[in-house]
Amino acid sequence: MARIIKRPHTALYPVPAVLVTCVDQAGKPNIITLAWVGTVCSAPPMVGIGVRPSRYSHGLIRDCGEFVVNLPSAAIAEAVDLCGHVSGRDVDKFQAAGLTPLPASQVKPPLIAECPVALECQVRQAIPLGAHTLFLGEILAVQMDEAVLDSSGSFDMALARPFAYVEGEYWTLGERLGTYGFARR
Repeated sequence: MARIIKRPHTALYPVPAVLVTCVDQAGKPNIITLAWVGTVCSAPPMVGIGVRPSRYSHGLIRDCGEFVVNLPSAAIAEAVDLCGHVSGRDVDKFQAAGLTPLPASQVKPPLIAECPVALECQVRQAIPLGAHTLFLGEILAVQMDEAVLDSSGSFDMALARPFAYVEGEYWTLGERLGTYGFARR
């Protein structure tokens, strides 16, 4: 098989398509769609989100020091896309996308009712990287909708229907291939 060299770019795939909520100084909420998101530490539990400084949400997250990573289901993919194409400077994204804010338990930004999983985060570091700032957020609370839990109370991906972003396209996730450690059994 021949290998083709391409210019360096963000070719890591898939990446999660998430909705991050934040608030302005008056407490008005905003939503930003992000795909540059990932787990960065397990103790304490932390996530990293990459946000362009030109985005409205960048200043809100920087100034408030808090955000919520809301994990949407495929059922609201259109709302996720919409929130990535309009600015919170001009549009109330909750209203435009038909989404419902819910109070968080530990932070000022709200959760999104239509997202089955939400990670409430406090900014621990903001690292300018170039085109993006990496906000490292400690996860203070995780909220899950009971509808995505199986009979034993564990998260069920099939019920949650998460989706990913792959080079300009949204894709649902497919079949389970195994569980952690299955290669050693």
